[in-house]
Amino acid sequence: MKQYLNLLRQVLKKGTKKVDRTGIGTKSLFGPQLKFDLNKGFPLITTKKLNIKAIIYELLWFLKGKTNVNYLNNKKVFIWNKWANENGDLGPIYGFQWRKWPTYDGKFIDQIDKVINMIKFNPESRRIIVSSWNVGMIQYMKLPPCHIMFQFYVNQEELSLQLYQRSADLFIGLPFNIASYALLLIMISQIVHLKAKVLIHTIGDAHIYNNHIEQTKIQLQRKPKKLPKMIINPYKTNILDFKFKDFELKDYNPYPHIKGDVAV
Repeated sequence: MKQYLNLLRQVLKKGTKKVDRTGIGTKSLFGPQLKFDLNKGFPLITTKKLNIKAIIYELLWFLKGKTNVNYLNNKKVFIWNKWANENGDLGPIYGFQWRKWPTYDGKFIDQIDKVINMIKFNPESRRIIVSSWNVGMIQYMKLPPCHIMFQFYVNQEELSLQLYQRSADLFIGLPFNIASYALLLIMISQIVHLKAKVLIHTIGDAHIYNNHIEQTKIQLQRKPKKLPKMIINPYKTNILDFKFKDFELKDYNPYPHIKGDVAV
């Protein structure tokens, strides 16, 4: 994960000071890109401990098309609660757009099923894309999507994924996002009988919040360790069949967690 740490250094050194929506302020760079070869391990940072339980349950929540935090809260995951309304609803965020994108004629598109079928039956397509940025619905979302579009690419027996993220909180959010989309790539690769290859993570506004500067410097003093391995149940062949117990993270030996407040 040296490329992640190098990005932190670059933002601290060359980032522009900006005023942001939260009022906290950031140091920001525009347009960096990170690449992770999944053959070298599962890209879960080791310079601070991450909550893999929350990462897995959030991804399963997206894939189920859910947009209410009650599912997550029942699993003791509370990462979305700050944005939910009194009923736990978040509006038509990721899960809704992934599984039930509304069409012009009043129907719905299951984008996840569609890309899986395209990988299987039309792997040379340049349109194997899922989008969460539904312009007509952003006003109804409690938090507009940060990771807004991803595209699959088939090369012989290998499957890669490129994610575009419009806005990335580098200290708290980005490590979470990297692991989540690496896991999604692994899951879909298994379903379509291909080998997960490369996760490419392209970022628009890559920023470190001012109240994360000192924590970031602590993290940069730590030497990254060997990446862990993610083992998934080899018998699962449908994206909706996966459960938390189907994932096993092996050889994860990170440094202790570093606390930071999420900007809301």
